Amino acid sequence: MVPPYAFLDGSDMPDGTDSSVAVTVAPPLPLRVGGFVPFTTTDYPDALAAVVFCQGCPWRCAYCHNPHLQPPRGDAEDDFARILDWLSTRRRLLDAVVFSGGEPTAQAALGRAIDDVRAQGLLVGLHTGGAYPRRLASVLPRVDWVGFDVKAPGDAYSSVTSVDGSGRAALASLDLVLAAGVAYEVRTTVHPQLTPAAALMRLAGELASRGVIRWALQPFRPTGCADEALVAAAPRGATLDDALLTRLSARVPIIDVRG
Repeated sequence: MVPPYAFLDGSDMPDGTDSSVAVTVAPPLPLRVGGFVPFTTTDYPDALAAVVFCQGCPWRCAYCHNPHLQPPRGDAEDDFARILDWLSTRRRLLDAVVFSGGEPTAQAALGRAIDDVRAQGLLVGLHTGGAYPRRLASVLPRVDWVGFDVKAPGDAYSSVTSVDGSGRAALASLDLVLAAGVAYEVRTTVHPQLTPAAALMRLAGELASRGVIRWALQPFRPTGCADEALVAAAPRGATLDDALLTRLSARVPIIDVRG
């Protein structure tokens, strides 16, 4: 059985090809872009960046604030070639380009898109949840910074993503990032139902066991969330009390709470 986090294009499926069958090589597919932000100071540390929002995500996180990026194809996609042309006119103004989503590693075209950006002398950032470890491994050597979204403790991942086995993929991907020597940030969205205090404590232990010493916690915000029950459970967003933060910091020493 193919795991639920297999690549959409089959590249994470078991290797092996019947040599007696003729194989037709299709032309490379362009990156599917569901949105583009030309300037931001918050998506890449200490840099002015543009953000390319990649279309498609295999997970269905209930608190997602970009649910329109979940389907493999979007209603109104941007032309990545035109984005590259625009970037070529901003080389002295921009420092970096961040590939976000959706889940950027869901697309086979990601590696080529990263190379195209690097060819313009720009830094490359990647926002990922780690759904596709094999493709993540292939692009990590060409990425300058990774923002890694850790959803929950490994055994509770499917309660957030609605996909069995997603925790195995995510933690395997996190281990790849930690071993790569690339600059990174580990962050978690906090919702009182999906990531209660007990779950955060278990997750803190899992991160600490991997050597993570800094952790960003992002309180849930109802804006953009399509799940009415989750919004009703935290209509003003999530809060993190000082006592919980003290307990968490006993495991991961530096806790950054995002506003």
